[in-house]
Amino acid sequence: MMYDVVVIGSGPGGEGAAMTAAKAGKKVAIIDRYKEVGGGCVHWGTIPSKVLRHAVMEYVDFRKNPLFQSHIENLNVTFPQLLGAAGRVIEKQSSLRKRFYERNTVRFIDGHARFVDPNTVEVMSDENVIERVTGKKFVIAVGTKPYRPSDVDFKHPRVLDADTVLQLDTTPGTITIYGAGVIGCEYASIFRNLDCKINLVNTRDKLLSFLDDEIIDALSYHLRDQGALIRHNEEYAKVVPFDDHVELHLKSGKVLKSEYLLWAQGRTGNTKGLGLENVELSTNSRLQLDVNENYQTSQPHIYAVGDVVGFPGLASASYDQGRFAAQHAVHGECNRRLVDNIPSGIWTSPEISCIGPTEKELTEKQIPYEVGHALFRSLARAQIVRCEVGMLKILFHRETHEILAIHCFGHQAAEIVHIGQAIMAQKNGANTLHYFADTTFNYPTMAEAYRVAALNGLNRL
Repeated sequence: MMYDVVVIGSGPGGEGAAMTAAKAGKKVAIIDRYKEVGGGCVHWGTIPSKVLRHAVMEYVDFRKNPLFQSHIENLNVTFPQLLGAAGRVIEKQSSLRKRFYERNTVRFIDGHARFVDPNTVEVMSDENVIERVTGKKFVIAVGTKPYRPSDVDFKHPRVLDADTVLQLDTTPGTITIYGAGVIGCEYASIFRNLDCKINLVNTRDKLLSFLDDEIIDALSYHLRDQGALIRHNEEYAKVVPFDDHVELHLKSGKVLKSEYLLWAQGRTGNTKGLGLENVELSTNSRLQLDVNENYQTSQPHIYAVGDVVGFPGLASASYDQGRFAAQHAVHGECNRRLVDNIPSGIWTSPEISCIGPTEKELTEKQIPYEVGHALFRSLARAQIVRCEVGMLKILFHRETHEILAIHCFGHQAAEIVHIGQAIMAQKNGANTLHYFADTTFNYPTMAEAYRVAALNGLNRL
């Protein structure tokens, strides 16, 4: 059967592409290696880690709440119990997305897809049944998997990555996390709040260097304050696993001993076995694909979206990339503006979210900006929910007062940032700091931080 659009991968990028093409009246098929839809986002990445983080924070809040102090002597929540909560959400999300495809008459095919020529893929099911699927246009949205160097034994039960950590059947007493990117920092927060001793090994000189310096410093301080030991500018020499522990040998001569090692150093594209050589496509060193501004590969009828094309590697961006690729495949044009300036959300403890350039980037571009601050400890709502750590920072142009960026650290940061995002997107002078200074916010709320920050910024002028 000939399809107008064939999508490979049912994560956010694949879903965005399939839904957009289907709603445009096209005949669409979506192929995934697994019988349950949702891709790595639902089953191994975004959803499981965020459910874990939420459950851990509820546990921590309960333990710290003075109302319950006399009732928690025997309270002991394990990592496997938290994974059970994640499993329930995963099942709901996968079922929901499957219904999306059914309602929009998108055919879902489970099996491993492999190109045999520019317009045909073979799909092999788990039962070794092969089906040929032909299409006019293709969207590759196969995502990524944890990077595994060949000299590290990932078959050993004490050596984990971001996928296999979700199969852990115990709560570690000690764990070393190699890699202090988003995944490494998030899991450091999760395990530390379960009273696990943490070694967080960073190959660079600071955590999450793409963030604003003030937030980087705050994250480092609070991870250390919670008890995590952070080691910067370190590289591994070898990993030596034993029956009851694992040793990480560093090139600096240090040896870190812990019950488990979580390898969180980068990801690689799931392009191996995709038959790209049969359509004259090549990948970079991380097995990812290069695309143009319309998400087309070097073969114009084959698109690629999501993590398999690299930065920014966010589920939200992947979904929009899928939408825009499908728009171009169907209509010959797309508006990719929405993925040029998207918020980032990092679910550490406390969480982080931002949109727009950092102070360092604005300074390098010689843009005259000023800063408006709101410290959460001064907000009544933050005091009520006992989440006084954090701040909202608004960067705005000194002359026009245009909002240039929002940086937030603390309780509900990933929700709060969207208020600033909405105002930044306004036109004709409506995207200035005065909106927040002249707007009445509900009291007491976390959103009130915008009014406090706006008045603080105007007072600096």
